[in-house]
Amino acid sequence: MTETRPGTAEAPRRNVESFNLDHRTVQAPYVRLADRKTLPHGDVLVKYDLRFTQPNRAHLEMDAVHSLEHLFAEHVRDHSDAVVDFSPMGCQTGFYLILSGEPAYDEVLGLVETTLRDVLGASEVPAANEVQCGWGAHHTLDGAQEAARTFLAGRDGWATVTAEGA
Repeated sequence: MTETRPGTAEAPRRNVESFNLDHRTVQAPYVRLADRKTLPHGDVLVKYDLRFTQPNRAHLEMDAVHSLEHLFAEHVRDHSDAVVDFSPMGCQTGFYLILSGEPAYDEVLGLVETTLRDVLGASEVPAANEVQCGWGAHHTLDGAQEAARTFLAGRDGWATVTAEGA
């Protein structure tokens, strides 16, 4: 594997924002503003990268990802009308939270923290059944809650995306 940095002459800039992030330099867990788009009629969307595990070193098990997606997507909407989407990363290291408008970063951190506390207090995974989910049997409340607990334990470092010296 060639050791290059994204967006350099050796590794050309890509259309997908996360492909331009040097995953070797980030320090999970973190909450990072990954993108901002102004739509044709002036509406603004912001996308946050909620990185739960250290890229290329650890990942969340898929049933935990699936359950955390259900739990977070359901509960976050109890706290904000700005939520457009909450979706997992294919690499299983985190999620993307898409919001309308431009909430202050501290508000986003508060929204994430409050929602993850809801996850910890949940007694079931919402819509974890064959009627409401495409793989209703593929869930783990315990796994989702453990991921939430670990992410919350790193709360003081959420604003730090890259390791020092990276």
